[in-house]
Amino acid sequence: MKCRHCGHENFWPFLDLGTAPPSNSYLAVEVLSKPELWYPLVIRTCAECLLTQTEDFASRETFFSESYAYFSSFSSSWLGHAKSYVETMTERFGLGPESRVVEVAANDGYLLQYVKAKDIPCLGVEPTASTAEAARAKGIEIVEDFFGVALAEQLVARGWQADLTAANNVLAHVPDINDFVAGFARLLKPEGVATFEFPHLLNMVRENQFDTAYHEHYSYLSLIAVERVFAANGLRVFDVETTPWHGGSLRVFASRTDAKTRPVQASVHTMLATEEQAGMRDRAFYENFQASAERVRNDFVDYLIACRRQGLKVAAYGAAAKGNTLLNYAGIKPDLIAFVVDKNPAKQGQFLPGSRIPVVDEDKLRSERPDRVVILPWNIETEIRTQLSYITGWGGKFVTAVPSLRES
Repeated sequence: MKCRHCGHENFWPFLDLGTAPPSNSYLAVEVLSKPELWYPLVIRTCAECLLTQTEDFASRETFFSESYAYFSSFSSSWLGHAKSYVETMTERFGLGPESRVVEVAANDGYLLQYVKAKDIPCLGVEPTASTAEAARAKGIEIVEDFFGVALAEQLVARGWQADLTAANNVLAHVPDINDFVAGFARLLKPEGVATFEFPHLLNMVRENQFDTAYHEHYSYLSLIAVERVFAANGLRVFDVETTPWHGGSLRVFASRTDAKTRPVQASVHTMLATEEQAGMRDRAFYENFQASAERVRNDFVDYLIACRRQGLKVAAYGAAAKGNTLLNYAGIKPDLIAFVVDKNPAKQGQFLPGSRIPVVDEDKLRSERPDRVVILPWNIETEIRTQLSYITGWGGKFVTAVPSLRES
């Protein structure tokens, strides 16, 4: 194994979750009699550049297929976040009808719809056919392809050199991180700005968010590592913010290295100091994470078995990738969790990969009245509790497993 950024071959252990199927590869009923492909889910940290990364066993097309079922617009709170981002960036960088905004990993148009509403020319790049089609239905122009230097140069030739690029929750999803980042350096105007949002590795460890590990996440990112990757590929980090999304994320602002109007803000030095003080340059920070994941798994399995012995019916909410990581690592099957509810029609009527728990609509929750509902996407727990508050009417309780088991 070689580091996908620097090519180094010396790694520190970080997390070994055994084997798992791709977390977003939901199963139709007609394929339940067929075998599934499971891949090792092993994550290590490069001792040279400190990029934490999966060991690769399959191509990106395996994980981001034409039937990819993650649609951003099914979370109302995430839509609010996207709208706020557009308002803030428009004001901060003076965007208008003469500007160009490009979003990489535009998904179903959850963000660019707000750019379009301001009459700012915008373009989305999205490799998955299912979400690209949903974005086009909103009137958004989409280039259906994976992003990198070659595509960036094609876009520039077409007149899409950008004043602003957005890349939310995608930097972790790319196998060739050097080509991906270098593409933004090609795509930006000389004084353009690129923003990247991604879950912060520091929070992943502090909050025991091991279930955010899955094959589609090729990298687990600190500012220490990101700054180095960017510098090697033509970008300079000039500002950084924290956001509460996905368990605690960073929003990094970057410019071309030759930009003259983007001085490095104090926030960058402060965050780098925070990471260093947390021990993120030291091996111990990474290799101690395994025990935390094992504790969550053991407590969760013990809890579900106890519920079964008590005759309690358990369901779950949110057919999320992180939930699939937890369920498959813990070996959970439909005997312990009867079904999982999800708002996304593309997932309803299918089965979770690995665990093969059926995905149903919310009517099933009301009719079955389970005693316990496990919230799998804990990052939107407040939204889900509000949406499903009626379960308390029949004595139902909510359960979360991460960062530690909690019933309420």
